[in-house]
Amino acid sequence: EMVSFRFNPGPGRTGNKLIGDPKAAKFGCTTAQLLEGYKTCQDLGVKRFGLHAMVVSNCLKVDELVETARMLFVLAVQIHEKLGIKVEMVNLGGGIGIPYLPGQPVIDVASVGAGIQAVYKEIIEAKGLAPMKVVMECGRYITGPAGFLVSRVVHRKHIYKNYVGVDACMANLMRPGMYDAYHHITIIRDERDHPGLPSRTAPAADNAADLITKEPVFDVVGGLCENNDKFAVDRPLDVEPFVGDIAVIHDAGAHGHSMGFQYNGKPRSAEYLHRLDGSVIEIRRAEDLGDIFSTLDFDGARAFGGGGGPLSWIRRTLKAAAWCKKR
Repeated sequence: EMVSFRFNPGPGRTGNKLIGDPKAAKFGCTTAQLLEGYKTCQDLGVKRFGLHAMVVSNCLKVDELVETARMLFVLAVQIHEKLGIKVEMVNLGGGIGIPYLPGQPVIDVASVGAGIQAVYKEIIEAKGLAPMKVVMECGRYITGPAGFLVSRVVHRKHIYKNYVGVDACMANLMRPGMYDAYHHITIIRDERDHPGLPSRTAPAADNAADLITKEPVFDVVGGLCENNDKFAVDRPLDVEPFVGDIAVIHDAGAHGHSMGFQYNGKPRSAEYLHRLDGSVIEIRRAEDLGDIFSTLDFDGARAFGGGGGPLSWIRRTLKAAAWCKKR
């Protein structure tokens, strides 16, 4: 019913670290392409139109978000003047950030709203294009601070750096590995014995002579066979982590489970909801090995593999998956 085009301003905007340089982005259309697209849709009988852009992400600067509104409102006027199309809805994209770093200011969303309203009056109302619906994508702002990734320290390794291994990995939260993004980490002492884990008092290797970073800092890492599977690099921590301690990774409510995956056969973790009355309930169960193989066509694999040969491993996998489903 409505057709909306995404605008890429190219050299007109600089973007930021997370969203990248618009000139190098795969998203959106140039101004000329937009006008051509709207005209084609108009000729085909489309009556309702929208306009979209996303040029910043995790932005804590009011003026940058207001500038996106100005850019799209000006473009909406241009579309109306050239094609007679009245844009019904403008989507300013995402961009409202959250303070991942301790001490970072919280963005003043009231100022964002006031700035956008002022530009709306200056451009849209002045050109007689009101009313126009203005929307934003604020998922990170709403959910990001509400989530924590809770993991346990499972080993330590001292070589050229001091590594702290946890039982979570970038399959649970990939922002640090993908964007080198900062997520605060709190270490909570747990001095109990945990079966299957090394002793927390086991001596660590003396790597003082080999350390490339002399300060008391740590790389907090997961267990995937990717060297960017890291939650923190050269990070000073409040306390030195030992095996068994809890590592709480903050602001993981956005881009966490929704971007999860099963690489290296890592089942995705459970999710719990902490309610206002202090109770905690499980809202998503943890996956198991059976879930990893649940979409495979084992009957077809059996037929293809015959009684043996190189696909005999599938029969063993089938038995393992069935066993996991029973657990």
